[in-house]
Amino acid sequence: MREGWELKKIGECFSYIKNGANIKQTKGAEGYPITRIETLSGGVFNRDRLGYADVVDLEQYKDYILESGDLLVSHINSKTYIGRTVVYEGKQGENIIHGMNLLRLKHNRSLINSAFLCYYTQSVSFKLDIMRIRKDAVNQSSFAISDFKKIRIPVPVLATQLSIVSELDKLNELIQIKKEQLKDYDALAQSIFYEMFGDPVVNEKGWEVKKLGEVSIYPKERIAIDQICPNQYIGVENLIKDRGGVRFSDNLPKADVAIAYKENDILLGNIRPYLKKIWLADKVGGASGDVVIIRIKERLISPLFLFKLLSSDQFFEYDNNHTKGAKMPRGDRKTIAKFGVILPPLSLQQSFAHKIEQIERQKAEVQKTITDLETLLAARMQYWFD
Repeated sequence: MREGWELKKIGECFSYIKNGANIKQTKGAEGYPITRIETLSGGVFNRDRLGYADVVDLEQYKDYILESGDLLVSHINSKTYIGRTVVYEGKQGENIIHGMNLLRLKHNRSLINSAFLCYYTQSVSFKLDIMRIRKDAVNQSSFAISDFKKIRIPVPVLATQLSIVSELDKLNELIQIKKEQLKDYDALAQSIFYEMFGDPVVNEKGWEVKKLGEVSIYPKERIAIDQICPNQYIGVENLIKDRGGVRFSDNLPKADVAIAYKENDILLGNIRPYLKKIWLADKVGGASGDVVIIRIKERLISPLFLFKLLSSDQFFEYDNNHTKGAKMPRGDRKTIAKFGVILPPLSLQQSFAHKIEQIERQKAEVQKTITDLETLLAARMQYWFD
């Protein structure tokens, strides 16, 4: 541990550590928003992933209203995501209720800065502590608040904490700027699609329409895990949300086999479709059963055209509206296969593909910068915390 830093229990650094209000949330409900597990994803507080339960009177939940600076920790989640943390920064006039399955921490301002601990929770040391206290069930893991409070963390003086947070914040801001550039490129590609083909659901240009299951298949071929490398394996966790492509693992799963995919197959994350996870394969490999593999079987359609069509908000809205399961919604493969696919002339699809390839080259350069910045951020975090 660094000179001048002290080991303190989390329970010493935070005066308030509690679970949220037990409110049953339902689709289609309104009223005041309520946090849920999905509210914490991608390292940010997602306001578009809040739940509702027709709560219109805040009086009975006044002790559960989030305040700026609150640290939210996921203590019931999958093994991959348990322990995720986000600092809540409130907006003017906003009232959000702290819901179940997320811990809410209020820091002792004389000891610790919430953002400092939020960064620390991304360290290897903290993740090992979470692995030590977590209890695993079939589909999810959890840990007890009492065990969480006992975790010891290295704490420097506040001035040092703020200096570290400032350094890491600047790197994160640069990363976010570059990610916004990627979104701009995606928006450009989407606008080109609409200009050339119109709305794929409304189909105002009158193109021929076939069901997805008529122009593609779900391949059933299997491939042995020992025949592929880590950078060929795709699980749901390897697909990046919001159409971000893939991030490969450093190791392979313990399973014996995976579903084989080929170049130009479309891989779709089938858990929580609203995360919009999709990738056009540029290699061969294997995928988990929670990834839908879509393979074109007709020459009437270009892989890149179909990929962009299935990357549309209209498709993801369709997929999300037909999910099964409440806690961990999954797409329904039979329903996905019924999605209507417009079929413009192949020559027009190929012209579109050429324009998109140019955009993808620009995106690749931006993505490389993001990767370099993320590597630097990880190195600086390792320097400070590990």
